[in-house]
Amino acid sequence: MDKQIGTLYLLECMKSFKGLKSTCEKAISQLDNAQMHQISEADSNSVVIIMKHMAGSMLSRWTDFLTTDGEKSDRNRDGEFEDDFTSRDQLMQFWERGWVCLFQALAQLQAHHLTQNITIRGEDHTVLRAINRQLAHYSYHTGQIVFVSKMLLGTKWRTLSIPKKEA
Repeated sequence: MDKQIGTLYLLECMKSFKGLKSTCEKAISQLDNAQMHQISEADSNSVVIIMKHMAGSMLSRWTDFLTTDGEKSDRNRDGEFEDDFTSRDQLMQFWERGWVCLFQALAQLQAHHLTQNITIRGEDHTVLRAINRQLAHYSYHTGQIVFVSKMLLGTKWRTLSIPKKEA
């Protein structure tokens, strides 16, 4: 891979991940604590659960990113879907741990790493594919957080982009 393109790709990925984090945090800043835990039905996920799952995924995937399987043996994925945070601060500390792990791992990558193979759940991925996989995964969940937040707030929702009829 061309070094210049690879370096640019890594910079763009960093910007994209930072943008997702910012979008989530702008959405949840509009929610009160009860809304953060609210679910629409028994099998749905609250904003807290989605955030917990995202952070758990980050810690698993990005810890020792180049050298160990992205699905760590000590990960309790099912536990990520249990609402056991007692405070918003506790959730935000876990959330931040996940993002710090991601950003530190991504910052250490160089263009030549992009074609290197790593494993996730025993399956080979190039580093480039693994990054794209996580970018898509976190984008999906960011959309869920925004959607759930918007539905919970109704007319009190403040848009995170250009308001309608102002483009």
